[in-house]
Amino acid sequence: MQIKNKLNLFSFTMIVIGLVIGMGIFRTAATSAKDAITPGVYFSAWAVGGLVALCGALTYAEIGSRYPVTGGYFKIFAIAYHPSIAFAINCLVLLSNAASLSAVALIGSGYFLKLFAGSFTDIDKALVSTAAIIIFYFINLAGLKMSSKTQNILMLIKIGLLLVLIAALFFPSHYASQPALQSSQPLSFMAWIKSMGISLIAVSFTYGGYQQTINFGNEVEQPSKNIPRGIFIGIILIIIVYLLVNLSYFKIIGFQQMKNENEIAYVVINKIFGKTGATLFSIFLFFGVLAYVNGLLLSNPRVMYAMAEDSTDKCLPSIFAKQNNQTGVITFSLTVFAITCIIILFFSQQFEKILTFTIFLDCFGMIGSSATIFWFRRKTKVPDNTGIYKIKMYPLLPLIFMAAYLFVGICIAIKDPQAALTGCIVLTAFILLYFLTHKKKTLS
Repeated sequence: MQIKNKLNLFSFTMIVIGLVIGMGIFRTAATSAKDAITPGVYFSAWAVGGLVALCGALTYAEIGSRYPVTGGYFKIFAIAYHPSIAFAINCLVLLSNAASLSAVALIGSGYFLKLFAGSFTDIDKALVSTAAIIIFYFINLAGLKMSSKTQNILMLIKIGLLLVLIAALFFPSHYASQPALQSSQPLSFMAWIKSMGISLIAVSFTYGGYQQTINFGNEVEQPSKNIPRGIFIGIILIIIVYLLVNLSYFKIIGFQQMKNENEIAYVVINKIFGKTGATLFSIFLFFGVLAYVNGLLLSNPRVMYAMAEDSTDKCLPSIFAKQNNQTGVITFSLTVFAITCIIILFFSQQFEKILTFTIFLDCFGMIGSSATIFWFRRKTKVPDNTGIYKIKMYPLLPLIFMAAYLFVGICIAIKDPQAALTGCIVLTAFILLYFLTHKKKTLS
């Protein structure tokens, strides 16, 4: 199929940036700082996380170029491995998205509660997050959709908030004093590596989204040139922005204090621009979180619909594809997804717990999906100058990416064995569920 209007370098670069920059940077810096034993470990984690994202985005771009189909990120598991793996990863991704929505909702609730006097508990934040999910559940249930213009406005708001945080660097009079770190003995190499690995958990969440470049492999002008250029420019710009924002946190708040401030951006804005500025910042950020919540409630039920509607291999029961005749809403799938988000909220309550569980689930998908590049290289041998993008430094970059996520997964297992065990059990359960449901189909 010929695509008439292909993406130029600028458009593709903006897509890469839009896929990655989300709401995490307004919260995950504090979590990452808690796990970093020195500022050097902290900033190294953010730099390494960006380079890993670059390796991953380039890897997924080649996979998408070799297998240009709708929903490529999910379908590659079926073609390269087995439909049971595709089903399990689909379900893991949906569960991870539900956990991600819950985590971001907690970010928003934390900033929202800053608008009111008093101290609030994790349960209070979970209740506010639940209220936001329920409100947008009913909005989606009525068939209302956010327009692309609204999403573009959201992106501008996020960029504006980041620029305001970076602007704080131009107020050196407000810099916090950085006390010298007391250390009774030299820091060992293994302690440094372990600290950075745990710090990378929050960083990985913040850099996520680049895997969706898999969907644009055949829609870019001169892909062999523009895909690597667009990804390289986009990821480098993101790394620079994230490092500058983190430098602002570091300079204005101080490394030790960063560890104790969950709503870290609020503290920076309050110190530079006062209470009114911090209040306005929190309001804009909360609206951004609401848009994110609405977007996931809008998109994920459609994934469940596709899994139930696929005529060749239904992964979910037909009820997940049932639509309301009047509104066109996929009611059952929307309800199940919203309930899953709320259950995760009250099962974990704390942002860090949800974050750890989410990233451990992502490790399965990231390693498994990026590894398919070796299968596609063998099965789709093509000559040069055919429009297929081929990653440079193969197989080094895919191996670096997979090793990085394996490292993060191991660090999660060490830090939180319960989250890792739960993730393994969930993956196994989904695979068994696939074979049980398909065995019934075969017998019937």
